[in-house]
Amino acid sequence: MLRAWILSLLLAGCGGGAQKFNGVDITGANYARDFVLTDHTGTKRTLSDFRGKIVTIFFGFTQCPDVCPTTLADMAQVKKQLGKQGDQLQVLFITVDPERDTPAVLARYVPGFDPSFVALHGSPEQTAATAKEFKVFYQKVAGKTATSYSIDHTAGTYVIDREGRVRLFVRHGEGVEPIVADLKRLLS
Repeated sequence: MLRAWILSLLLAGCGGGAQKFNGVDITGANYARDFVLTDHTGTKRTLSDFRGKIVTIFFGFTQCPDVCPTTLADMAQVKKQLGKQGDQLQVLFITVDPERDTPAVLARYVPGFDPSFVALHGSPEQTAATAKEFKVFYQKVAGKTATSYSIDHTAGTYVIDREGRVRLFVRHGEGVEPIVADLKRLLS
């Protein structure tokens, strides 16, 4: 009886201060640690370039008909709803279509959702290595012509804390309000 009581106190103490998130809490994961890619202005970037900010990372492509533009539009709303804290958020879009998503295409597309959003690209090899590091699936799906293909890809967003550690995975379609609540928890 005493052992059960002590165990219950220990378990209650361990979980009592833990933050509860709407997204999937992946704190301590041994992946999604870094990348070396080029942004849409031609600057080489790594995750450490954004230390001090909450970073969201989404993998997609500019010709995506639904998930990618919806995610970027949602993140623009998240930033607005954060108010002044929105300045502490950096949204990153990593293309999984380096063949068609040139720097010029990315520069028109991604900042169109919010001027502070950054598009990242790399060679096909760099893209594959980055996707592997973030455990992101993507695969070209043939279209009617050689250039009309689509790409199936993981439809979720990683959230990195101010120290550069992966904290959350937000599934597509979670909604703006739950993301805002999670980011406010991380910012406080």
